[in-house]
Amino acid sequence: MSTARVWRPARALAQRRSFSTTPRALDNYAFIGLGRMGYQMARNLQSKLPPGDTIRLYDINRSAAEKLVEEMKTQQAGGAAPEVSTSVSDAAKEAVGFLPFFLPHPPQAFMMNLSLKTLVFTTPPQSVDIADLPPRPQPRLFIDSSTIDPHTSSTVCQLVEDKLPGQGHFVDAPMSGGVVGATAGTLTFMLGSDKSLVGRLEPILLRMGKRVLHCGPQTAGLAAKLANNLLLGIQNIGTAEAMLLGVKLGLDPKVLADVINASTGKCWASEVNNPVPGVVPTAPASRGYEGGFGIELMLKDMKLAQDAARRIDLQQTMATKALDLYERASKDAECKGRDFSVVYQVFDKTNGQGP
Repeated sequence: MSTARVWRPARALAQRRSFSTTPRALDNYAFIGLGRMGYQMARNLQSKLPPGDTIRLYDINRSAAEKLVEEMKTQQAGGAAPEVSTSVSDAAKEAVGFLPFFLPHPPQAFMMNLSLKTLVFTTPPQSVDIADLPPRPQPRLFIDSSTIDPHTSSTVCQLVEDKLPGQGHFVDAPMSGGVVGATAGTLTFMLGSDKSLVGRLEPILLRMGKRVLHCGPQTAGLAAKLANNLLLGIQNIGTAEAMLLGVKLGLDPKVLADVINASTGKCWASEVNNPVPGVVPTAPASRGYEGGFGIELMLKDMKLAQDAARRIDLQQTMATKALDLYERASKDAECKGRDFSVVYQVFDKTNGQGP
C-alpha cells in the first residue's frame, strides 16, 4: 500500500514567481459555506491571496457572508477583494480556480449529484448547473472539504468530468484540526486527487493550513479522514472508560492523565481532549463540554465509516459498539450539541454501564 506524501513546494513556487517578468493573471475564487470552520478558512484564504484577485463568498445565511466581507475590508490589510454572492451560481460563474464546499451532511452532497448540480443547500435549492459554466484557460478545480461518503464523492467527481470534459476537476480535501486549526491556519488537509493536480492544489490549501497529505487518487482523502475519525471515536470512549475507572478507584484524574500520557495509553483523547473536567484547562470538558467537535458530528462520521465498511463487506466490531453508544448518547438532553468527549458524563452518570 502506498503511503501518504507531504507536499511542500509552495515556497519554491513563490520564489520562482518573484523572478518572472510575465504578469500573473488575476484569479477569481468562490468560497461556499461559512460555518464555524469555513468562516475562519475563508478569512485566511482571502488574507493570503494576492491583491487584485477576487474571492466571492456564499452561504445560505447571507448575513454571515456580509459580516465576513465587512471584517475582511476593515480588519485585514491586503489580500484578495472580497464580495458577497447572492447565490452559488453567482459565486461560481467567474471562478477560475477553486470552489471549497462545506456541506455538513452527506444528503446535501448527494442531492447535488442527483440533480446534476454542483451544490444544493436548501429548499428552494441554491445551485449552479456546471454545464453552463463558461470555459476558462485552465480547468476549474472543485475542492470539496466536506466529510461525506467516498461513494457520493466519486459519483460527483464523475459528474464534473462528464459535464465539464477537460474543463473541470473535482477533488476531495477533508481536513483535521478543528475550529482552532481553521482559525490559526494550521489545518492538515487529506487530499484525494490525481497526482498531476497537486501542484495547483497545494498552494491554495496551504493558505488555509500547514500541511497537505496527498493520500492517493480521488476519494483517498475521504478514506483517510473516515479511518482517522473512526479511530478517534473509539479512542475517546476508551479514554473515558479508563479515566472513570481510575477516578472510581480513588486516583486524582490529573495524576492518572499524567501516567497515561507518559505511558503506552497516550493518545489525543487523553492528552489534548481529555474528557474529565479540569484535567486539561483548554479541553471542552473544562468548559462544560462546549465547543470542540460536536457529538452529532462524530456520530455522522462513525455512520459514514460504517457505511463505507459495509460497501466492501468489512466486518467491524469496535466501530459497531462505538456507533451504538454515540447514537444513544446523542439523544441524551445533557449531551446534545456538546463535544463528543461528553460521553464521560454519560458513563459517570450510569456507573460506566452506558446510557
